[in-house]
Amino acid sequence: MYRLHPWMGWLAGLLISMPATAFSLPDWTPALEWDHTLVQTSLYTRHFSPDPDHTNQQDLISIELHNPNRWLAGAAWFKNSFDQPSWYFYAGREFPLWQTDQGLNVRAKLTAGLLRGYQGEYRDKIPLNHLEIAPAALPSIGVQWGRFESDLIVFGAAGMMVTAGVRF
Repeated sequence: MYRLHPWMGWLAGLLISMPATAFSLPDWTPALEWDHTLVQTSLYTRHFSPDPDHTNQQDLISIELHNPNRWLAGAAWFKNSFDQPSWYFYAGREFPLWQTDQGLNVRAKLTAGLLRGYQGEYRDKIPLNHLEIAPAALPSIGVQWGRFESDLIVFGAAGMMVTAGVRF
């Protein structure tokens, strides 16, 4: 069975406690407009229950297209926990939490999509991966300052990753 890590409860509590304005209905439909692009890479990965087969060097590179209403679509290439090349194709939304007069913005993000790459003996390491393509949802919390962004992404009960990127 899969069990939830304490980080999951903390992040769920954070998302639930967000102001209702973060979920305002008038702009819920994604606009087909481009606002900015975010290119990111992984800086640090930690597995909650380390396994001798795990690697913490993901070499992630991702690109996200954002619209003015905080909707996004993206693709990420990385080495999974078992050093296999993997892809995550996703869509999602950002939710503003806090911002300062100096331009520092704190926000939550939730993405969902399809994950491909867990194959062979590691195929069953993620749920619903019978066809070697599995659904995935990734919550994160991040900061943005000017053109620079960083996120703490929680990947299920398995672990977390810190990323950094630049927006164009």
